[in-house]
Amino acid sequence: MLRTIIMGTCVQVQGAFVRALSDGRIVVSVGDRNFAGQPISAVA
Repeated sequence: MLRTIIMGTCVQVQGAFVRALSDGRIVVSVGDRNFAGQPISAVA
């Protein structure tokens, strides 16, 4: 499942969902790198 996160004020990363962290952030994988950030909620 693809998820989008925001890192900082204007950097967004989209990648495959890896796991949820206890502080509310999620980890996504892009290639061989993992990124953690706040999830962006889906808009209907």
